Amino acid sequence: MKLHSKLKGKGQPLIILHGFLGMGDNWKTLANAYAKEGFEVHLVDQRNHGRSPHDDAFSYDLLAEDLKEYLKEKDLESVSIIGHSMGGKTAMRFATLFPNRVDKLIIVDIAPKYYAPHHQQILEGLTRISEAKLTSRTDADELLAEYISEKGVRQFLLKNLYWKTQEELNLRLNLSALKQNIEEVGKGLPQNASYTGKTLFIKGEKSNYIQESDKADISRHFPDFEIRGIENAGHWVHAEQRDAFFELSLDHLKS
Repeated sequence: MKLHSKLKGKGQPLIILHGFLGMGDNWKTLANAYAKEGFEVHLVDQRNHGRSPHDDAFSYDLLAEDLKEYLKEKDLESVSIIGHSMGGKTAMRFATLFPNRVDKLIIVDIAPKYYAPHHQQILEGLTRISEAKLTSRTDADELLAEYISEKGVRQFLLKNLYWKTQEELNLRLNLSALKQNIEEVGKGLPQNASYTGKTLFIKGEKSNYIQESDKADISRHFPDFEIRGIENAGHWVHAEQRDAFFELSLDHLKS
C-alpha cells in the first residue's frame, strides 16, 4: 500500500505516526519544530486515515508492513519513529519485526497491552456525519456535539472533513473498515515480540492509558525502556503540552 505523507525539513529521517481517527497533519506544528533541529520529518497517513488508501484489512502486522514499504519507496534504511496511540502500536510492532530499521523509538501514551474498544460513541457520531450530507462545518460540529461534549476532541475529529463535492462535506476516514476492525485497533503485541533498543514512553499524567501496572508488560517487550510523564496533559499529550513534549522527545532523539 502506497501511504500518503508530507515531508518537512532535511536531515535525519523521522517518521511520525498519528493515532486512531487522526492524520499526519495533526503533527504539523511539531514537525516544523523537529525540521529546524535537523530532521527530515515524514508525516505519514496510515491506511484508512487521511489521504492514504482505503482497505477492508486492518491489523498492526499490516500497518507495520505498510511502513516497511514506505521506507523502501523513500529509500530510507533506518529511521527514528514517534508513534501516538494507534500509531504507537504500529511503531512498537514495526520495531519488534524490523529492529534494524529503527534508530530512536518514542511511544506516546500507549502500552503494548490489549485495550477494550472504547470509541463507540465517537464512531457513532462520525457515522452520522458521513450519512448526513452536510454543507457546513458548523453543522458538522453541532451534530458531533450530540455525541462528544469536549470541543477540543471534536475539533481534532473534524479535521477529517473535506469537500467531497462543491456542495457536500464528508470524511476522509474509511469508517466502515475501522468499525469492522475495532477489536484489531485495541490488540496488544504478540507475547514473544520484543525490541532491545532504547525506547522512551511519554505519557500524559492525566491519562490512564499507561498505568503503573503496565510496567512489567512494557519491560518484557522493551527491556531498555523509560517512562516519562508530562504534567497537565491527557491522552493528546503532544497537543496539550507541546513545548514540554518537544523538549522531552528531542532530548531522546538526539541522545
